Amino acid sequence: MRKTLWKASLFGLFMMGFFSGVSVHAQSDPTGKKSITNTYAITNAMVHSSPGAEGKKASILIKDGVILGVGENLSIPAEAKVIAGDSLHVYAGFIDAASRAGITRPEDPERPKDFVYSSPPDEIAGITPWRSAVDQFDIESSQVNDLRKAGFTMAHVLPDGGMIPGKGALVVLGDSESTNVLKTNTALAANLNGARGMYPGTTVGVMAKFRDVYQNTKLTKERMALFASNNGVSRPEINPTYTAMSEVVDRAIPVFFEVEDDLEVRRALSLQKELGFQLVLFGLEEYESVIDVLKGSGAGVLLKLQIPDDKAIKNQKEDVSDAVKAQYERVKEAYDKTIAQAGKLAAAGVPFAFSTIGAKPNDAMKAMQTMIESGLTEKDALAALTTNAANIIGASRIAGTVENGKLANLVLSTGPIFDAESQIKHVIVDGKVFDYEIKAKKKNGNGDTASVEVAGNWEYKSETPAGSSGGTITIQKNGNGYEGTITYDDPAGSGKASSTLSDIAVSGSTLSFVFEVNAGGMSIAVDVSGDVSGNTMDGSMNISQFGSFPISATRNPN
Repeated sequence: MRKTLWKASLFGLFMMGFFSGVSVHAQSDPTGKKSITNTYAITNAMVHSSPGAEGKKASILIKDGVILGVGENLSIPAEAKVIAGDSLHVYAGFIDAASRAGITRPEDPERPKDFVYSSPPDEIAGITPWRSAVDQFDIESSQVNDLRKAGFTMAHVLPDGGMIPGKGALVVLGDSESTNVLKTNTALAANLNGARGMYPGTTVGVMAKFRDVYQNTKLTKERMALFASNNGVSRPEINPTYTAMSEVVDRAIPVFFEVEDDLEVRRALSLQKELGFQLVLFGLEEYESVIDVLKGSGAGVLLKLQIPDDKAIKNQKEDVSDAVKAQYERVKEAYDKTIAQAGKLAAAGVPFAFSTIGAKPNDAMKAMQTMIESGLTEKDALAALTTNAANIIGASRIAGTVENGKLANLVLSTGPIFDAESQIKHVIVDGKVFDYEIKAKKKNGNGDTASVEVAGNWEYKSETPAGSSGGTITIQKNGNGYEGTITYDDPAGSGKASSTLSDIAVSGSTLSFVFEVNAGGMSIAVDVSGDVSGNTMDGSMNISQFGSFPISATRNPN
């Protein structure tokens, strides 16, 4: 689906009540609040240095955000803070090769009184290559926290906007006490979305405009060179668009092209072949039909780190008509194709990485496990999260593997990272250690994960940047499943509103459900997932495009 243009303004409505050249250097600390020691030692851990490499028992020495040593007999300095890794597995930190975590879209500029729809100014038409993702990025965003908790330590953030939103930036997902920007102007973000009510309003128009901007940039550069070396030559006109596009024309940075279907893939590849820029494709959910085209294109490929919801498959009934059975088969076939495409890309020799744009970081590991079950090898899965991503974004010198001289970006898990029982215990970003709670999974007498009882009336509280709010969740048993409702503070400010719960599921001790909120005439889906222990639940609610926020609930046993 095309991205809506009301995201930034809607966020304000949500926050009413309930919804109301990179170099390796030491961490920068502009605040003076850094911890006493910047030296850490992870001892006797199972270290997986690179995709496909056998895990080996070793220790890792970290100082000032850089890995200083990896081996069995390291000399540990007295000032080092020791992390006992005897039962832990260590991997290179994951890399989100195209992300909008922490990115807020700027407001659309006002149209001038003498506005000409057939020839609008670049900024109004969504052509803003001079903008930087750094100006839209907030390290304290809950979306950044969600990424980090899922094992991501570095992200290539892209600006949000029109057909050419601006330039990307490479950031580490540290905290606000450090300088997190590694490199700016890393790539040009582009897509085939037309402008509303003006030129270019169609896909064909966007392609024509992209050619025009590219060729005019090239022509301007040639005229500038002629002006600089010859007398009597008129000075060419220079504008921000052509200046910002120069790096693309010089092939100094790639174009990260967001595509929505196989036709858009072919159109982006056609532009690349015609004009000669470097190309990375992202956003497509089903690449299978264009794998052969991609193999010889030289374009980078980013796969959305998300799998389709399988609840529709699990809820299929047996006593149905042949027509409904045929529909079931089509749904299952489409699902199987989507979850198998990662393995097919790898088997075809197309190196790919992952993007979390439009995906939920909390579900990242579940998505990885499903892809592996559908044919993706663990080696290729880890490569997509680390080395492939580092190569595509130009960061392989400092990230992607666990070795001397690389940034201290690491993931420490309780077992092999793709095992269903494994949990992430520590994430180290730029030498900063983030600790996460490990929760024991409940088992029944047969050793299987046991389900908890969730029916009843729950009083919940949620935390957003606007403060605390709450309401009631009512869940009732209905046959083999559940039904329920939730109340919440109406975004319009008129007291409480209610919504029906859908997709209620219980897996082990985890309760999950979805409900919709009407905000300004728009229907917004909210995903809730929490860990239930007796009459309490702790978890998070994920609001599409806005990140996740903590939620806790207590059930009335009566």
